[in-house]
Formats: sequence, structure tokens, C-alpha cells
Amino acid sequence: MTLEQMEKCIVRYADLKPCKTAFIDAHTPGSNQKENFTIIGSGVSESPDQHVHIKQTPGFNIGAAGQPPGCINSLHTHTTAEVFYVFKGKWRFFWGQSGNAGEVIAEEGDLINIPTGIFRAFENVGSDYGMLMAILGGDDAGGGVTWAPKVINDAKDFGLILGEDGLLYDTKKGQSLPNNINPMPVLTDEELKNFPEITTEDFLNNFFVSSSELHQKSKNKPAKVIGREAILKDRPGFEVDFITDDSFLNKTYSTNHHVVNMIMNGEWELQWDSKKTNLGPGDTCLIPPNLDHKLVPRKIGNASLFRVTNTDDPAGSTWLR
Repeated sequence: MTLEQMEKCIVRYADLKPCKTAFIDAHTPGSNQKENFTIIGSGVSESPDQHVHIKQTPGFNIGAAGQPPGCINSLHTHTTAEVFYVFKGKWRFFWGQSGNAGEVIAEEGDLINIPTGIFRAFENVGSDYGMLMAILGGDDAGGGVTWAPKVINDAKDFGLILGEDGLLYDTKKGQSLPNNINPMPVLTDEELKNFPEITTEDFLNNFFVSSSELHQKSKNKPAKVIGREAILKDRPGFEVDFITDDSFLNKTYSTNHHVVNMIMNGEWELQWDSKKTNLGPGDTCLIPPNLDHKLVPRKIGNASLFRVTNTDDPAGSTWLR
């Protein structure tokens, strides 16, 4: 694999291109300043304006959400995994059909595996622009987003209509639904009964892991974060490991699955085929199957990354639910 070919598999944090009209709440006050990033795969964006950095999907999607303080990503749900780790800032995650079933505060380095089927939302409660990095299950990321009824109804007041085709139509720009496309139906009260609500205690015990625990578990060997026998036991179609300068494997490594390395802290040197390049915080790198490679921290001290590997498990409902 040439250096040029490898660079096409790397998305640098500095090169990320946001979309500010990705979702139905793009005009709703309180949510209208959020930015959506699709890094690997097309994600779940509802906007034709969304830039996709790497179109190839390795069995899952990689994305990101950037928001200024006070900005909210509205209540929605997915049919496959939605995993976040906090790259920058301080965030409040809350859930339930009305957003009041429970909440947790997540800070830099914390990871959350939000269970499928529950309505969830998140807000930047820090003092600066924040960034969440995301892993979405499945090549098609579960087929899209299901919004809480209030989100769809509120959006109409600010000119946005979501069609059954999964695309947004902005009446402020003179757009209207095509003749053969109906509005996305709002969930009925009967349908809403199929969406569970969980307690904060359940969430913390089964779906949340703090940065401090990740570092404790990654002494001398990578920490298994999501997987059959991991800290968070789940089979979402991928596994997640946390690797630090205490636990990196200083030898070449390959697998017959795709691997994505997402740098959390520090500078790392990626080596393969007698070639090398550097990766920094926020960079994302897709490694193809059967490529011998290794990642080495350029400086010992606070270097860390998340490694995502696709598995033979089908993307679907959270294993524990």
C-alpha cells in the first residue's frame, strides 16, 4: 500500500467538513447551531449538502457531532448502535420519550454505547465548542433516524419538512414535497409504547464507561470496551478497544477485518510496508484487511486511541435489551 493510498484512508481532524443542515431540527432554536460530520460512510444525514469524507463502509459508520455551548441535538432513536466518545468538552446525555427518563454527564474521554430503541438527545453543557466522535452500526447505519413526534412538529413551525424518502425539504427556500412523496409520519401513542425507557442506574451500569476506568483497564494491554467479553457487553457488528502508551503493541498486526483507529490524545506514528505517517488527535484512519501495520506513540505520556474492528455479528438491537 503506497503512502498516497494510505492518505486516502485517513481523515485529518483539521480537514473535517461540517454540515449545518443535516437534520430536521436545523432551524429549531436551541438546535440550529449544531454541525454534523460524516467521516466514514454516509451516516444518517437527511441533507443532500452533507459532505462524506470516505464513502466506503467497513460494516459500520464513523461520524462526529460538533456543537457550541447550550446547543441540543434533539430526541431521536436508532435501530443499530450509536456509540459516542467525548473528544472535546462536557456533554449532557438524556433520554426517554420526553427526555426526562434519565441523564448522565460525560466529559473528555468518556464513552457511551446508547442502547437501541430509546429516544436520546445530547447537549453541550461546557463553556467551549464541543465535539463528539461517533460509531454507528451497519453499513447503512440502521437506515436512518426516527425522531420524537415533538421534534417533527416543531420543525414545521420553522420551515423544515421531512419526507418519507428520508430527505429534508426547506420551505424557507421555496422547496416542497414532490408529488409522490408524503411527509414522514409522526409516531402514534400506540407506537410509542414500543420504545423503552431506562433508569440512570441501568444506563451507568451497562452503557457508560468513564475515561478514568478506561485508563485503569488499559494498563499493560489494550482494554476491551465493547464486545462479547468487554467492559460494555454488546455485539453491535463491531468491537471497540482502548489503547494507550501503556498498552500499545510494539509489533506489526493484521486482521482479516477492517480496522478504524481514532486518535484521542497524543501523536502516533502509523507504520506499514516500510512506510510511515503521523496521526494526531481527532484523526481517523481506515486500515484495510490483512495489512500488517502498527501504531506507535511518538511521545510517551497521555497518548491514547480507540480502535474499532468490524465483526461477523449483524448490526441490530443492543445485545442486552
